[in-house]
Amino acid sequence: MPIGRSVLLAGATGLVGRECLRQLVADSGVNRVVVLARRPLPPSLQPVLSAAKLEVYRIDFDRLEEHVALMNVDQIFCALGTTIKQAGSRQRFREIDFGYAETLARLGAREGAHHFLLVSALGANARSRVFYNRVKGELEDAVRRLPYRSVTIVRPSFLEGQRDEDRPFERIALRFARFAPKRYRPVPAARVAGALVRAAREDVQGVRVIESEDL
Repeated sequence: MPIGRSVLLAGATGLVGRECLRQLVADSGVNRVVVLARRPLPPSLQPVLSAAKLEVYRIDFDRLEEHVALMNVDQIFCALGTTIKQAGSRQRFREIDFGYAETLARLGAREGAHHFLLVSALGANARSRVFYNRVKGELEDAVRRLPYRSVTIVRPSFLEGQRDEDRPFERIALRFARFAPKRYRPVPAARVAGALVRAAREDVQGVRVIESEDL
């Protein structure tokens, strides 16, 4: 891959998105990083916000089509995501986790991006009986159908990292998950981001799925 890639990152306020941003800014093979965010970036990202290659746009994701010019990049990283509790309903969860991400992927393909890199989830399957996994699987299928030269999908298990909000159930689950089979064990968010940034650098043609046990 030649030096001088331009990338777009959506979801930079989340665990994986933050790590992606740090690593993309540090990557000498990337000369432009466009960030689309729904809310202000957290203080923990302050050290990278002065990077000359970085452009941050706070936008309304319900009006993504108005910002389509920003999607004229080489590669798109999608780390968008929420929880049903945060979203407030299953419908709103689907609007964010499927709707925003699918629109971003569709518009990006139209604008000429050739590689879409998606943070999905362990167990993602469009035929799953579990609502969360079903939505993630439907998004994966939608992205695969778009005319990208390359698609990279990572399916991490529980994520380890410093969150802004407290998730007591998740903290308890993480303690027990450490003793689970390898594919269910917690994965540091930095490792997930590293797999995505590495895949972008390699830029291999076709669809690549990276399962949690391989992270």
